[in-house]
Formats: sequence, C-alpha cells, structure tokens
Amino acid sequence: MIPFAQSQSFPHKPVKIIMPYPGGGPTDILGRLVAQQLTQIWGQNVVIDNRPGGAGLIGASLALAAPADGYTLFLGGVTTLAIAPYVHKNLSYDPLRDFQPISQTTISPLLLMSHPGLPVQTVKQYVQLAQTHPGQINYATSGPGGSGHLAGELFRYVTHVNIVHVPYRGAPPALNDLIAGQVQTMFGSMLAAMPHIRSGKIKAIAITGPQRSVALPKIPTFAQSGYPNYEASTWNGLLAPAGTPATLIDQIHDSVAQVMRIGNLFERLSADGPIAVSSTPQEFSLFIKAEQLKWGAVVRQAHIRID
Repeated sequence: MIPFAQSQSFPHKPVKIIMPYPGGGPTDILGRLVAQQLTQIWGQNVVIDNRPGGAGLIGASLALAAPADGYTLFLGGVTTLAIAPYVHKNLSYDPLRDFQPISQTTISPLLLMSHPGLPVQTVKQYVQLAQTHPGQINYATSGPGGSGHLAGELFRYVTHVNIVHVPYRGAPPALNDLIAGQVQTMFGSMLAAMPHIRSGKIKAIAITGPQRSVALPKIPTFAQSGYPNYEASTWNGLLAPAGTPATLIDQIHDSVAQVMRIGNLFERLSADGPIAVSSTPQEFSLFIKAEQLKWGAVVRQAHIRID
C-alpha cells in the first residue's frame, strides 16, 4: 500500500491510458480529449497507448498486468466490461474483480447507418428490405462481440429479420467500407461517423438510444420509428488495476470529474453524439453490474459465443 503522503504527490511522472481500440475510432477520440485535459490539470503528460485487437480484450489484459500504482489506467466500456464476460468462453479477466472503477466518462447512443445508395430512409423500410431479401443485407460493426454487434443482434431478435454480421477490426475500416459500398449498413458509434454523415457519404437512419441526439436532431430513435422495445447505448469509463490504493483512486476520480465538467469538452462531445458524464467509483461499479445483466440476457437470447 502506498502511503497517503506519497499518493498526494501523484503524478510525478507520465500517466498512461491503455486504449483497447485503434487510433481514430470513437473511443480513441474520447480518450485523447480526456488525456489532454488531465495533462493540463496534473502538469504531467497523460499518453494514450493504443492496444487494439480481440474486441478490446488485448488492451484489457495488458492493463490488468500493469502495476497498481495509478500510472496505468484503462479506458473500458460496454464491450470489455459488460459484454465480454458472456461472449468469451475463456475470458482472462473479471471486470469487477480485476479492475477498480474510477468514473464513467460518457454514454452515447449508437446509430444505424447505411450507404447512401441503399433504398431505405426509415427503420421500417430497412426491415421490409431485409424481409424481402433474407440473408442478403449485411451490417458492419467494429468487431465481434462488441456493442455494435450486440446492437445488431438485439435488432435481429426484436424484428425477426435475417441480416448478416460483418465484423471489422475497429470502427475506421468499417466506416471506410460502408462509404465505399463494400457493406450496406452499420451499427456503430456516432462519434467517428459524424464527419461522414455531415458530408453525405453515410446516411443516418435511426438512433439506438432513448432520446434523439443534439448532434442529429432530425434522426428519430428506434422507439419513435415503431420499435419501442429496442434500445442500445454504448458507454466508457476509466478504471485502474485492482489493488490501486483508495487514496489514488479518489484523487484520479476528482480530476476526471473536473475534466468532464469542462464546458468546451462537453460541447465537443455532445456535438458528435456522446454525453459527458461522471460518477463515483461506487456508482460506476453498480452501473457496470446492471449493464452486465442487460447484455448477458441479449447474448443468451442470440446465442453469441466467441471461443
């Protein structure tokens, strides 16, 4: 245990945030915004260490193996913390046993989007097209077992349509192929997609969250589109390896809460979909448990398994 007096000098060297996804994706964009603000608050560099692969599991495993001294943090999310325990047979970590939650940072709806050439404007038209051409309409995601995949499988379950999952290694390559017409639709984060939606390269169809987004006020939710039982949002938060002293957890939490209250950061996030939030470590832990219950049920219903 690090003495309290020593923890008060934290940080006295650079802090690393392990990013379990590729550079340029939605989680990476968020992480870099937070890291820039923490650098200013702490007067020490906070660097992003991208470790993509395995739907975030490679980064999670590396963060788990780091010293519990506050100098290696992990930007986890719904995929690594709530979905992974149910879709991976031999998961190398337990999210709440092996990590100490610090604070949630964002919650964000996903987006059903399509190539502009696909002849659909609404969810009902998309369902009708899929029903007319079973097994011929596909949807891209940032990876198997991720939030986009689960959103797509929940959609399949609710609507009883046969659409085909096409997983990628991260959001950027999936978006690139959607723009090029290599895939027809995608369930993904708004953050990385917004520039392409604004330019007309991608067509937004519906929001997966409980309310419309200020980033796309004209795009309805699935509930508003006639599917009240469908809702799926992604989220992120910072964690530290289990065993990190409580004094350090509290200090890091206070700094993160300060970052998430910064006006221009909030505006930067909300303009592209995500909503900046903060929570206590205890609140974040309870939130993760509730999300595990929700998505565990979806995984069982859809019979998703990654060995």
